[in-house]
Amino acid sequence: MPTTRPLKADDKVSNPIVSGELAGLIEALDWTSTPIGPIGSWPAVVRMTIRIMLASAMPMCLLIGRKGVMIYNDAYRDIAGARHPACLGTSVFDSWPEVAQFNRTVIDRIFEGETLTYEDQELVLWRNGAAERVWLELDYSPLLDDDGEAVGAFAILAETTKRVRAEKALARSEERLSLALEASGIVGAWELDLTSRIVTADARFAEMFGVGLAEAEQGISAEGFFRRIHPADRDFVARKTDEAIANRGGFRAEYRLVDDDGGIRWVLATGKFFETVGGNPRLPGVVIDITERKAVEAALAASEAGFRTLADTMPQMVWSTRPDGFHDYYNARWYEFTGMPLGSTDGEAWAGMFHPDDQDRAWELWRHSLATGEPYQIEYRLRHANGEYRWTLGRALAIRNEAGEIIRWFGTCTDIHETKQVAEEREIVAHELSHRIKNIFSVLNGIISLSARSHPDIKPLADQLRQRISAMGKAHDFVRPHSRASRPQNNQSSLRALVELLLAPHVGDDSGRFTFHGDDATIDDGAATPLALLFHELATNAAKYGALAEADGRVVIDAVLSGDKYRMVWKETGGAPVSGPPADEGFGSRLITLSVQGQLGGTLQRRWKADGLEVELTMPAAQLSRSATLRR
Repeated sequence: MPTTRPLKADDKVSNPIVSGELAGLIEALDWTSTPIGPIGSWPAVVRMTIRIMLASAMPMCLLIGRKGVMIYNDAYRDIAGARHPACLGTSVFDSWPEVAQFNRTVIDRIFEGETLTYEDQELVLWRNGAAERVWLELDYSPLLDDDGEAVGAFAILAETTKRVRAEKALARSEERLSLALEASGIVGAWELDLTSRIVTADARFAEMFGVGLAEAEQGISAEGFFRRIHPADRDFVARKTDEAIANRGGFRAEYRLVDDDGGIRWVLATGKFFETVGGNPRLPGVVIDITERKAVEAALAASEAGFRTLADTMPQMVWSTRPDGFHDYYNARWYEFTGMPLGSTDGEAWAGMFHPDDQDRAWELWRHSLATGEPYQIEYRLRHANGEYRWTLGRALAIRNEAGEIIRWFGTCTDIHETKQVAEEREIVAHELSHRIKNIFSVLNGIISLSARSHPDIKPLADQLRQRISAMGKAHDFVRPHSRASRPQNNQSSLRALVELLLAPHVGDDSGRFTFHGDDATIDDGAATPLALLFHELATNAAKYGALAEADGRVVIDAVLSGDKYRMVWKETGGAPVSGPPADEGFGSRLITLSVQGQLGGTLQRRWKADGLEVELTMPAAQLSRSATLRR
């Protein structure tokens, strides 16, 4: 604390006034060069005020004369900043040019005898190398000489910038919070004074609880709000409040409100315990209207219950996964079938239920579906509760949101063990029947050969008949059911493959003599026989009389699938010149016409061109696999 002694009229500048930096600076300054002259000429009131000022810890400043010559204490240095010490003994207008007008008004009014007080006066001062907005509390009093005339202004200052900024920031924060609460329409604010048990609240909270706004803002007893809480929830809310107070922690509760008409509104109230410096505890918080959310939750719960009921009544095993494929739900059928404990096959544990020989294949397909979003379908063997492995059909589809993103997978497992066994038995029977039919063809050829030996005159007819039966046998063998052991290598039940098989004896190793252009088609046993008879007759005639009878002759087939029609053109070139159609239609011609029109439902056109025969066949595309169509 600086120490002082009274100044006397004969004090010299070199004499110490007080201890402290400003005391030394005042004593050392050449005041004779200033408008107020040497210290000895100063009025007694000035010297006495300086003694008081230098001993004070409050920022103080004297503005002497109309020019406002500055004399200040040590506490004023923080306000002066970089202007100190140059501003000591100078005019306030020169030292603080940015607020010169403000100081001019102050000095003019002081010299008129006024006392001025400014609370949180906002000024823009040049400090720390930049313009800075500051706030000050300022008290100005006139300094009167013995004659009662004003000789200067005595200023007491206190910078309130930090407090004002904090208050403004708090006000902005509260304003934003208020705007946010009002904009939401579902949030209300409240505060419980734990000493008085008085609740104050905003308009939205008051509306929810059926209380007038004036009452809510002024404060109402906690019991006044509790009466709006559903009777079944009051004890729960009271218990949660007591827990927050006892633990000096947070408060959170969902409960129902009842309006005057008996309507129910769900709210979520949250808050936190606070204790002020004075020791007055309070519990502020917000309340949110969650009625719509509760309605959605109830609807979802009902939907979930309905789904589980439906899933548990289905004969299939039903399961679902998250988007990443994590299995998190199985219906009751799954647990009945597998005999596994509830939840034991969640995640990736489901794979352990498959037959070891099927696990890798199932994983590969499942990972592919997860990566691409494509449907999942597979047949595998699943371990039953009795320990045996039963054949099961697994299927799954992805569920997507509006953006096309997969949000869930739903799948089923269907026990097809008996169906699989029946299919295997049917395949065995089909193989046996096919084998017997092939034997019948062999027996027929044998009977024809024996008959031709007894009647040599029918040998040409017998040869033709035997060839046609052989063609039918090849067609049957081409499309008949095969086991893995009996299936020929690279066998494909296609029209092109059948034609190549029938023409092979006539073209030999010269693949250039026959060409198939265009669209191939899959055929079945229903279409194979008439097609085999057709191409056998065409190939036989070409080998006897047409293109294949000559070394340079060749046959080209052009095939086009257009919509539901399939069109083929057989064209011979390089054979003997053709003069026109035969005079009489032979049995072979009538046979292929009957096969095409009667069995395939198509049309057949022959064109006898100079460079060779051209045959155009048009039929419904469905007739190529008509037995498959009939089975559907």
